[in-house]
Amino acid sequence: MIRTRDREGEVATVSVVIVNWNSGEMLRRCLASLTAQSVPPEVVWVVDNASSDGSGGCVSEFPNCRLLSPGANLGFAAGNNLAFRECTSEFVALLNPDAFADPNWLAALLAAAAANPDCASFGSRQLVAERPEYLDGTGDAYHVSGLVWRERHGKLQESEDLEASEIFSPCAAAALYRRSALEAAGGFDESHFCYLEDVDLGFRLRLAGSRALYVPDAVVRHVGSATSGGQHSDFALYHGHRNLVWTYVKNMPGVLFWLFLPAHILLNLVTVLVFAARGRGGVLLRAKRDALKGLPGMWRKRKAIQKNRRASVSGIWRVLDKGFSRH
Repeated sequence: MIRTRDREGEVATVSVVIVNWNSGEMLRRCLASLTAQSVPPEVVWVVDNASSDGSGGCVSEFPNCRLLSPGANLGFAAGNNLAFRECTSEFVALLNPDAFADPNWLAALLAAAAANPDCASFGSRQLVAERPEYLDGTGDAYHVSGLVWRERHGKLQESEDLEASEIFSPCAAAALYRRSALEAAGGFDESHFCYLEDVDLGFRLRLAGSRALYVPDAVVRHVGSATSGGQHSDFALYHGHRNLVWTYVKNMPGVLFWLFLPAHILLNLVTVLVFAARGRGGVLLRAKRDALKGLPGMWRKRKAIQKNRRASVSGIWRVLDKGFSRH
């Protein structure tokens, strides 16, 4: 854990969590980037989700790295939650094994956290690992219909990308969270397994009354979906499009839920038709079928989330994307 000082001069601490599954040599490169930090982490928790490639074995090569081996593939959500229970630090930083941090990554995130006590989460400037002149993203956006995307993904870097700004939520491939906020929110929703679990968590943190900030000086180089077959694999499509429904049902507050429910239903129908035309309809239909099967449980979660909501509906409305032509 790194120690830094906040505005009151108190010492803050941070642990780093990496969830690994068959990441090969990328995990070693990721851990090496953490040892090169200007304020190197004191504790790095690596959760190895029953990798078959032996990649978790490199953890012992690095000082102050600890391996958690649950013996099964828990997914990204439950894997992180397992490590969260081991953390005692004020902050928790998440880093994907296919993301390689620049030397000042953690220092920049911690400085932003000290300067913005009303923010519970902080996102990084993610660059495409192979072509770092292009952005992998600056944070996640959430549309009123429930559509989700990563801002500035695949775009050439411009001057605007070097300015800090509020985002809906950070991409958990490289993010910092206040541990107290994580605990209050209950961590990641393990039913999501992976994909959109970070947007779901970010939405719940916003409902709890906190903000999220993009920190351009916190730079990582990210391969992206390196172990799940790519973002257009059947695995990614299934989990992403199932979880898209659950995230909307659980989190969209008050009148906004009912006002944009027709748009959400239309989004799902159009998505199925589009992927059916591409020969991928079976995966999408299975995702939506399972999303519907899970609705009773998600509705129970919704009741608890909305009962404890501190943010106003107008405050949530302010940070939702309302465009029609961008995505």
